[in-house]
Amino acid sequence: MKVRCYPRKQKGTSFLSDIRAVKTPAGQWRSLSLHQMHYAVATNFAQPLSMPRKLYLPNDTDAYHISARCINRQWFDIPMQEVWTIMQDYLWFIHHAFEIQIYAFVLMSNHYHLIVRQPKLTLSEGMQYFMRETSRCIGAQAGRINQTYGGRFFRSRIGSLNYFLHAYKYVYRNPVEAGLCTRVEEYPFSTLPGLLGQSSLYIPVQEDLTLFDNLESTMSWLNTAPSPESKEDVRRALRKAEMAFARPKNGRKNPLIEGVY
Repeated sequence: MKVRCYPRKQKGTSFLSDIRAVKTPAGQWRSLSLHQMHYAVATNFAQPLSMPRKLYLPNDTDAYHISARCINRQWFDIPMQEVWTIMQDYLWFIHHAFEIQIYAFVLMSNHYHLIVRQPKLTLSEGMQYFMRETSRCIGAQAGRINQTYGGRFFRSRIGSLNYFLHAYKYVYRNPVEAGLCTRVEEYPFSTLPGLLGQSSLYIPVQEDLTLFDNLESTMSWLNTAPSPESKEDVRRALRKAEMAFARPKNGRKNPLIEGVY
């Protein structure tokens, strides 16, 4: 038994107003009475029309930029040091339990940024566990019963080394751009100080060839502010399921596709 649904024509109409007809086993459509509409909903025959999400195809070679934000853009309800401890614990766990490789992590006041790879194609399961358990722990310590995050995590596939460098710099410069510090290595809730030996780091970060290929040059690059246009281009590129730069209005190729900002 199939139910035909139509988009709502005006705001405020009920879900039942979407349901108009039902398909019989003989393949014929007949209208539904109000009672039958209620029955269709109660028996899960009716599914409202919605815009489908883009199909996610797991990839075991490319990196992913992951982000998630607190509900209503509110700050975490407990001190940042306590949130950082919880995040470290569960990043350690998903690395070992789901074999997720971690390349960078930065915790902000109401969201986080993470760069990972999934050699075993376990990113969805691992991140669902991470989101659920960190939300539960933060809520328990804060004494609240509502959810911590505003929705599911968002991932953007990073398809090239050049794109990886853009995402890498964007993640580590987030605290600087937010005015929380003046240099990337000064922010305590980031994997970077731990990699530099300035603080203890419990998160099992992969060997950072980007950072240590030429430490002095890399730190200078990370601490060099990009132009506002380049920063916005990278931010928008990371909001797509597959990181990609929009073509400039002049129709030319975006210089960030091949260059590093």
